[in-house]
Amino acid sequence: MSFLDWKDYRSNLVRGVGRLGKLRPNVAAAMDLLAKPEEGDALDAKTRELISLAVATTTRCDGCITAHTTAAIAAGATRQEVAEALSVAIDLNAGPALVYATRVLDAYDELEK
Repeated sequence: MSFLDWKDYRSNLVRGVGRLGKLRPNVAAAMDLLAKPEEGDALDAKTRELISLAVATTTRCDGCITAHTTAAIAAGATRQEVAEALSVAIDLNAGPALVYATRVLDAYDELEK
């Protein structure tokens, strides 16, 4: 079972981003600059892509998922490594809910007075 045709989605996304890039070339150039590793970076490409997949998961970005999954595979990431990165994303989605739950109770206590 597949939620999307990820290859088709990625192709459409690349075309759409290309069209936007023609309208806003400075935005496209800035995004390219952010995505490129710098000389002397401590993280290798695979690690960067695994982090990107965890972030893509927490931000719920299908475009990021297809782009960074493709890049992670190209960088040599295994399915197991991807699953471990996703476990971190799941943990961090639950963790903030726990932290903010304490804030809700704090607000309740303060506002009930």
